[in-house]
Amino acid sequence: MRSLELLAPAKDLATARAAIDSGADAVYMGGPSLGARAAATNSLDDIREAARYAHLFGARLYMTMNTIVYEHELEAAAKLAQQAIDAGVDALIVQDLAYTRMGLCNAELHASTQMYNATPERVAFLGKAGFSRIVLERGLTAEQMREICSATDKEIEVFIHGAICVCGSGRCYMSRSLSHRSGNRGECSQPCRQRYDLVDASGRCIRKGLHLLSVKDLDLSAHIDELIDMGAVSFKIEGRLKDTTYVRNITAHYSRLLNEAIARRGDCRRASRSRVQLDFTPSPAKTFTRLGGDYIFRGKRPSLASFDTPKALGEPLGKVSKVAGRRFMLDRRVTLTPGDGICLIAGGELVGTNVNAFDGSFITPNRMDGIAVGATVYRNFDKLFNDALTSTRTRRTLPLWLSVAGTTNSITLTAREESGTTLTATLEGPFDAASKPEVAISSLRTALAKSGGSVFDVEDVAIEFEGATPFIPMGAANSLRRTLLEDMERTLSERVPPKNIAREDSSAPYPMRHIGGDHNVVNSLARRFYEEHGVERIDEGYDLLPDLEGIEVMRTPYCIRREIGHCLKQGSKLQEPLHLVHGSERYRLRFDCRACEMYLTKERS
Repeated sequence: MRSLELLAPAKDLATARAAIDSGADAVYMGGPSLGARAAATNSLDDIREAARYAHLFGARLYMTMNTIVYEHELEAAAKLAQQAIDAGVDALIVQDLAYTRMGLCNAELHASTQMYNATPERVAFLGKAGFSRIVLERGLTAEQMREICSATDKEIEVFIHGAICVCGSGRCYMSRSLSHRSGNRGECSQPCRQRYDLVDASGRCIRKGLHLLSVKDLDLSAHIDELIDMGAVSFKIEGRLKDTTYVRNITAHYSRLLNEAIARRGDCRRASRSRVQLDFTPSPAKTFTRLGGDYIFRGKRPSLASFDTPKALGEPLGKVSKVAGRRFMLDRRVTLTPGDGICLIAGGELVGTNVNAFDGSFITPNRMDGIAVGATVYRNFDKLFNDALTSTRTRRTLPLWLSVAGTTNSITLTAREESGTTLTATLEGPFDAASKPEVAISSLRTALAKSGGSVFDVEDVAIEFEGATPFIPMGAANSLRRTLLEDMERTLSERVPPKNIAREDSSAPYPMRHIGGDHNVVNSLARRFYEEHGVERIDEGYDLLPDLEGIEVMRTPYCIRREIGHCLKQGSKLQEPLHLVHGSERYRLRFDCRACEMYLTKERS
């Protein structure tokens, strides 16, 4: 039976708890520093508490240290990594290979997607180089994923939902080409979400002022079984900067899908235990989404980008069919609530407003900006759904079986949790014999069956006494139950799941003898790692260069030519070179049709 893990993001402790409560088998979150989301940092105390809460359900907590580490930071990075491990973190997700040379004790290392894990050769090597898990690049086809999974016996983690970086992860220097804000340092300024002009060799503007690099979000809801068949064991949701409502909704959605897949198959199980009780029906379209799809999972094709806006549109409601003064009607039946947020594209801009009233046919918005017959209207905020997410209680519980035995001198309460953990608590007497034994036993069973505000659901209470039935005061019975449940919760939360620590094969050769600046080697420990694995020439990492003019700052499977109907394979005559222009910034495009990839080079302004 393979264990399958749903891995959810968390920007803070509250979100981590919400992710676990919503069905996550593991959570990943940033620590105090060196995470690829500089705006999502957490103290070690919060990391420790998040790990404790996860361990209560047999779930795991991973800390992201997935940025490159400069030479002067090596000592502090090693100290922080060890502190995180000692605080209960189950694994470190890292980008910089320096972590393999820090002498960390009891460290399970996961190779971040920031390592650009996109080929069978690289993934196979990392599996031999001390990594127990490899997180695959997001921009891969199903065929590429399948080939990679068959190349290693190490755990494979795949992204199933969320934002897509148009560039290969860890190989984007576009932000760094504009300022000192580097994506490899968790400070990406997201230039791929900006507007650009596409200019041909003659200087003619082919596309003007569009978000030409802004791709739609990922949603692999329909491909869970296929990913399991490939050999993936961890299914990752993107979003360490997203709010708690997004995490609850998306985690609950994929938790249900994973449970359904497991029920159909019978050859796998969830990596953690417990039951999740939801008071809402998950719906990915109702929280942040850029009209998600499966990106290039099913192959490279057009319609991957959202040229009009990089923002979340939400769920499409229909087209405006009639405008009457300050009201309008759609071409299909919908149900709206005052307070809903709606938006549309008007004049190339995203325009949003709120619904003030809805009479079943006509919608009265707060503003009529951009609303005209034929415009497509989206709902980007569903008030009723959001109210359900924020006000209802999602509970994650553990089944518990209780049994009582004893005499009028003392009784013992035993609790058994489904993992087999068993604890006992004793209440000393003497107790009076019950005048009505059946009533006393019934009252005792009722009192002990209550789980209060704990994480437990009491499944059954078995009671068997020797001799006369003792009369147990309800206050004493409740106190005994609370003590035992608190002891059980503490015991389970302190139980650390076993780690999967991989050994490094020092004889494993790296697939390349020469590595360029895009391998992000910026410190002596990473350099030593590559040298010890046979690399003969190591170029300085691009983030160390004073400027990146003349450097290919982006490599992507997304192709603007294909997106606008000018694929070279289909005989397009669109004259090269092509450039993307944003203000004074200019990037030359290069197209590798054999690899079906596009490259951007920063040119002098």
